[in-house]
Amino acid sequence: MFYGGLIYDLSAIGFINMLFGFLFLLPFRFIYNVAYQKTIKMLFFIINLVFIAANFVDFEYYKFTGRRSSFDLITAKGMEHEITKLIPTFIVQFWYLPILLVIFSIILWKLLTSEIITSTVERRRKMTIVKQSLLFLGVLAILLIMGRGGFQSKPLRIVDAIEYSNLGNSALALNTPFCILKTVGRKETLVDPNYFSNSELKTIFDPEFRSNPQAEPLKKNVVIVILESFGDENVQKGYTPFLDSLITKSYYFKNGFANGKVSIDAVPSIMSSIPSLMNKSLIASEYSLNKVYSLPKIFRKQGYKSSFFHGAFNGSQNFDQYCKVAGFDAYYGKDQYPKEGNFDGRWGIYDEPFLQFFCDEISTFKQPFFTTVFTISSHQPFNIPKEYKGRFPKGTSPIHESIGYTDYSLRKFFEKAKKQDWYKNTLFVFSADHTAAYGEGIYKTNVGKFQIPIFFLDTANPDFKGVVEKNFQQTDILPSLLDYLNIKDNVVTYGKSFRSEKNFVVNYLDNVYNYIQDDYYLAFDGQKSIGLYNFKKDPNLKNNLMKKENNILLKMEKFIKAYIQSFNTRQIKNELTIK
Repeated sequence: MFYGGLIYDLSAIGFINMLFGFLFLLPFRFIYNVAYQKTIKMLFFIINLVFIAANFVDFEYYKFTGRRSSFDLITAKGMEHEITKLIPTFIVQFWYLPILLVIFSIILWKLLTSEIITSTVERRRKMTIVKQSLLFLGVLAILLIMGRGGFQSKPLRIVDAIEYSNLGNSALALNTPFCILKTVGRKETLVDPNYFSNSELKTIFDPEFRSNPQAEPLKKNVVIVILESFGDENVQKGYTPFLDSLITKSYYFKNGFANGKVSIDAVPSIMSSIPSLMNKSLIASEYSLNKVYSLPKIFRKQGYKSSFFHGAFNGSQNFDQYCKVAGFDAYYGKDQYPKEGNFDGRWGIYDEPFLQFFCDEISTFKQPFFTTVFTISSHQPFNIPKEYKGRFPKGTSPIHESIGYTDYSLRKFFEKAKKQDWYKNTLFVFSADHTAAYGEGIYKTNVGKFQIPIFFLDTANPDFKGVVEKNFQQTDILPSLLDYLNIKDNVVTYGKSFRSEKNFVVNYLDNVYNYIQDDYYLAFDGQKSIGLYNFKKDPNLKNNLMKKENNILLKMEKFIKAYIQSFNTRQIKNELTIK
């Protein structure tokens, strides 16, 4: 890993400083001008320091995303409203990073030579000019070789880091400046891997799901609650007493998984049954406007009105844009919140008042309705109202107190909702958007990083409850709703119904496709398998079974290739609906 890290570091240094090698070694007399040399020195210092600062950011930001930051970090796409308020908060919370950066910048400046190279008679001689020209070409050649990562046939890529690292540790070989430079102005374009013919592909994995229930549709209200950063780890540690009480009355998927590591991945996974199998989230990609047949459109055909509630700034993470693509009738953000004084100062409206507003609004809707609410208070910087400070367990990480606050906010919401006439005819679906940072133990593995609580609560069906061992993911919610509510329709889904015998989960992180089938987990880099584990018996993923379980390996490898090919080709061709 450290050998790979050296290669990527040299590549980033070569990329960043190629311009300075060119400017400083030009075989012309004007380069000896004092002002010219001082300008180059200052530019060298500033530009290198900016890229180094980006690397400092990832010391903490990596804990949240699970991957190195790309150019999107600089542009803050989808977070333009929040970023100006969040940056000061991050500086205060992670105060040691700016201090370390200042110390580093002072050392870097001191190490830069203060000597000014002046033009002398010796340097004007023809032989000296020839030597300088050769030095100019030689240094540029070295920087070019460094920048491309060596003499291999193709320039070094982000995805190549997997060759130098252990499973889940490719970020250790990479560096943030390299990742930023490689993603500047570039779209992440999918390619058809052509693993199988079209006819063979459908026999291995076919995303077309046709529900054909025999009973009449259940005209229930459907409320999806997306819980910010409520990883399975937080639930298991007892920070969510109210959520725990709901789970005992619900159909609870013990092995629930997110399809991504950030909030922006969760919405298309839940609403459209489409995972983000790219380094860039689907909502922010060039495929974001592909036609999709999502839950709002499905329910509209059943006579439902649909709405999406998110207490953050309107436009946050491009959710409002995706809601239009998905077909929601209405979007409610911070701008639609009618009261003053409940702004957390950074991100949006505190969960308790916003969930009360959510209850009030949907109580005015004509039944049956379909609605979604996305909580925010357990998002960085984990602000909660002053009057609740010290009321909830602080736990072992900064998020735990805010998890307790959101859990309390849910309790208050349900106390109010139970008094409404729509409540007894409502199916609630709960899912975290992703796991939180600061995972410990098994929650640091490529399996544990995605484990979240998912459960269904039907307030009118006390028999629909129990703990289910089946592997269940966010993309399974859409087909499961069709099945449970007896809705006849044809959809493209990268999940499966809770009634299906299939038992797979697929997600993607840091250039690795993570595929779970029954008790096994396969890591696949797009070309080859790099790890096979029985995650039930070996939760820390220490025992690689690739050489011991060849039959399972080949079977799982075949499926994940088909899954990837189906996803890529349908995104490229904009075929995410059934004609």
